[in-house]
Amino acid sequence: MARYSMLIDVDKCTSCYNCFLACKDEHCGRDSMPIAKPQPENGHAWIRIIDKERGQYPKIKVSSTPVTCMHCDDAPCIAQAQNGAVYQRNDGIVIIDPEKSKNQHNLVETCPYDAIFWNDAEKIPQKCTMCAHLLDQGWKEPRCVVACPTGALVFGDIDDSTSEIAKLMAQSNLETYRPEIGAKPAVKYIGLPKKFIAGTVCFAGIDECAENVAVEITGKNYHNRMMTNGFGDFEFEGLADDCEYEITIRLNGYVPQSCKVTTEKDVYIGTVYLEKLATDKWI
Repeated sequence: MARYSMLIDVDKCTSCYNCFLACKDEHCGRDSMPIAKPQPENGHAWIRIIDKERGQYPKIKVSSTPVTCMHCDDAPCIAQAQNGAVYQRNDGIVIIDPEKSKNQHNLVETCPYDAIFWNDAEKIPQKCTMCAHLLDQGWKEPRCVVACPTGALVFGDIDDSTSEIAKLMAQSNLETYRPEIGAKPAVKYIGLPKKFIAGTVCFAGIDECAENVAVEITGKNYHNRMMTNGFGDFEFEGLADDCEYEITIRLNGYVPQSCKVTTEKDVYIGTVYLEKLATDKWI
């Protein structure tokens, strides 16, 4: 028996919403009993994209994080459901039974990922099924994965060592969306947005971008170093929340510059101007 999972690479998501539209195309107006009744045309997002604007002008970027049902091993919805209305299949997919769940509106609130929606017409809670009805027919992937143009969504059997998802999970630094919940989700992530510190280095007086300048960052149990690019820019990504870091900028023949930054938010420190030393000797 396969054990299904999904791997989401946030860095590859362009917020094109193909996954959302494919889900609508598959489930709206289409009965896939006993797995699910039709999804309403409005109000449901069995997979949604959370766009997060980060940084400040002129260093602004957007991270797009697809979020769906996590198909948890310790799913709160299963624990709170009456009469076995929510169950986990042998392949790991969590299903809300369309008949047994009738009138159990409380199940919407049990999901800490906000992945369960209420179908007012049918009086049932609904969510992503990983297109289990298609998988049972021989499909290899859910519709959202098939529709993703960038490869941000990867699906497969994690017990099959030859599958793409098993290989990626073995090679990648996997993350869990909202790990504090502790529900043991089957859906894993790569590149969930963390804090960054960025800046620009220029030469004083001539206001020219400083390329190939060494920029070093140090913090608690963290150290990294990079060179500025052709625009004098640098960026350290993947930093911890609410930590203090020291940025040091050095170039032979110029006065070293340093500053301390706390990652309460993503930080652009602005433009740092390098002043020439009074002597050509490096200090």
